[in-house]
Amino acid sequence: MGGAASPVNIDVAGQVELSVVVPAYNEEQRLAPTLEAIRTHLGDSCSWELIVVDDGSADETVRVAREAAARDPRINVVVSETNRGKGHALRLGVLASYGRRVLLTDADLATPIEELDQLAKAMTEGETAAAIGSRAHPDANIEVHQSRLRELLGRMGNRLIRAVAVPGIRDTQCGFKLFDGEKARAAFADARLDGWGIDVEILQFFRRKSWEIAEVPVRWSHQEGSKVGAADYGKVLWELARLKARAVRRVDLVLGTLFLLSSVLLYKNLWADLRHGYLADSLQDQNQWEWFFAVTADNVAHLRDPLFTTVQNFPDGVNLMGNTPMLGLSVPFTPVTLAFGPTVTWALVLTLGIAATAYSWYWLFARRVTENRWAAGLGGALAAFAPPMISHGNAHPNFCVLFMIPLIIDRALRVCEGANVRRDGLVLGLFTTYQIFLGEEVLLLASLGMALFALSYALARRDAARAALRPLAKGLGYALGICLVLIAYPLYWQFAGAQSYHSVLHGDSAGNSPLALVEFASRSLLGDDATADKLALNRTEQNAFYGWPLVALAFALVVRLWREPLVKALAFTGAAAAILSLGQKIRIPYTDVVFPGPWKLLAHRPLFESVIEGRVAMICAPALGALVALGAGRLARSGVRANKAVGFAAIALALIPIVPTSFPTNGRPEVPHFISSGMWKKYVKPGKSLVPVPLPDPGSAEALHWQSSTGLGFSVPGGYFNGPWGPDRVGIYGASPRWTSNLFGDIRSGKPVPDIGTDWQNQARQDLDYWRAGVVVLPPQPRAPELYEAVSRLLGRPGEKVDDVWIWQM
Repeated sequence: MGGAASPVNIDVAGQVELSVVVPAYNEEQRLAPTLEAIRTHLGDSCSWELIVVDDGSADETVRVAREAAARDPRINVVVSETNRGKGHALRLGVLASYGRRVLLTDADLATPIEELDQLAKAMTEGETAAAIGSRAHPDANIEVHQSRLRELLGRMGNRLIRAVAVPGIRDTQCGFKLFDGEKARAAFADARLDGWGIDVEILQFFRRKSWEIAEVPVRWSHQEGSKVGAADYGKVLWELARLKARAVRRVDLVLGTLFLLSSVLLYKNLWADLRHGYLADSLQDQNQWEWFFAVTADNVAHLRDPLFTTVQNFPDGVNLMGNTPMLGLSVPFTPVTLAFGPTVTWALVLTLGIAATAYSWYWLFARRVTENRWAAGLGGALAAFAPPMISHGNAHPNFCVLFMIPLIIDRALRVCEGANVRRDGLVLGLFTTYQIFLGEEVLLLASLGMALFALSYALARRDAARAALRPLAKGLGYALGICLVLIAYPLYWQFAGAQSYHSVLHGDSAGNSPLALVEFASRSLLGDDATADKLALNRTEQNAFYGWPLVALAFALVVRLWREPLVKALAFTGAAAAILSLGQKIRIPYTDVVFPGPWKLLAHRPLFESVIEGRVAMICAPALGALVALGAGRLARSGVRANKAVGFAAIALALIPIVPTSFPTNGRPEVPHFISSGMWKKYVKPGKSLVPVPLPDPGSAEALHWQSSTGLGFSVPGGYFNGPWGPDRVGIYGASPRWTSNLFGDIRSGKPVPDIGTDWQNQARQDLDYWRAGVVVLPPQPRAPELYEAVSRLLGRPGEKVDDVWIWQM
């Protein structure tokens, strides 16, 4: 590599005012006029140097440059022995410069050198670290256009770059940029790209350092003989991918790996035997969710409506939009479901989803709460692996796979900042739309939590609230507009389509006991099943159980950091959510005293009437995670070792008791060979159903596993889903009850077989006709003899033993 051909011109203050860097590759024909134009324009207006960097040219570019340098000592030549790309050439030139400011310009002067005055003015007046020429600015003057293909590729590339690398900058690739010299040299010393992606890498560096960048409209003309070909746009995208990979910090990779490993350990028993393993505390939800994944994949594969099916609850069907099939994941996971089965999808969604949720919270906390990424990781782990999330991890992926919620929160905060309200509002609307297809109730709870936080933060920072009000209102308008357009039909179908319903009522005793907030959950390290079971609806609804040590730690952090508005808002949000989760009636433990709870104000409002109020305590998890992240970050910066030791010990003592343990599994019942072998096909004609005895319902939905594990070839009446009941279409779990289905359910639960006469037989005939029964199937099970007796009496004939089941052909 060659060096400068002549000495550097230094002004009386010992500083070159301006360095102009011109990368050149095979520019023998154009270089001399370009250098002369630059010399003429700069004249003696300031002390300057012009650095020509030859990037391994195969022509006489070096000779032309050196001849110019021989005529003017302010021109210097740097030579690269091999052609390595524009990025490498610019790096050599900038690092060889001495200027207080550094101008980068292409050898073709597509942007005339006279435009330097506009860039310099923008830097001076705006006190920015850089001013970059822009062809995409509304005031830019494009005198000679490129070909339509190149312009199209350029626009597409710029949009992609804005989306993933430097949002807000319209044109990153214009080769005319003016930088603060010291900052430019720091950025190029850090740069690694050798090609066209160097522009993005440098601008990203400035963004990371919070150095202001001004985008200035310029005159620009396409020059024949440009070195940028169509293939180079692909190279820029490849370098952009490398840039994104380089931007990943080691701590990001380590924490992501730890989150994933933790999630795998949670579900290790399930992964150990996917064919027979069934999460022990999932009740019938694993059967239901595997069925949701299977039916979605089947609908997608056969191009059927993914919002409705009659495979379950035949012939009425199931409004899938009114249920929780998580279309946002079940649709993209369709290839996995079709190739490996719904159990694999179930395990992947839970395992990857919880890990992704932890990483998403970590990303938010690192961006908004603390600069210490390990502290942010600790907060992210708490938010995603908190006891209520683990409880729902038994059975409800829609309540524990929450990776979109931190992204929605961050985007809402960006809207409040007002930098680009339209863009951020539209993105917020797209994120919200996607979350609706992951879980609507979670979005409702998250919105409630954000409203509580916004209210409390506004009271603590009224100036910030006033500044955010207008951009927030405008941004929410954009978000609502695009969201309604995208979700209008699915919401119409959910609330007015076939098998729609208007609410699911849970009574007035679905709130948490105050003790549930300070006790330990079943799956926590210090948890006790007997204690936790008394304080929750079931093991999938242990919606609080943060443990008294964590509650005490949170209280101490709030007291210690109370002056900070963020802490006040987090404290109010967590406390308000905890109180709301106590329900409509708050019972004081160990007494008969009952107070009305504030949830009563929301309990009968639209949407809120279907919420299990105990779930509101889940809002406390990210609030606690943020508090712990903030506290740990402050401790890490403390210079007093004793404070660090005591503080981190307190955090450890608060979190260790709620560390989750692996989910236990049971062996699931085998699918009857009559079903798995396909023997049923002989008895179930098109338009008919297979009627299991008893019919599937929320208490026993094994027949759904028959369907999902064998390709959904037959329909069944009954099922486990949310659907309407009665003329008011009130939401219930399962199908609307019929005499015969109730009879089978009663016998299964232990009641004796009643005296079955003509009335029962006529009712059974009507029910079987309604279900369009092709065959009635009684598999091996407890109380099979009693069920056999009931079916035989109802149908007036004995069953036929076929393979491992009894059947009654209709």
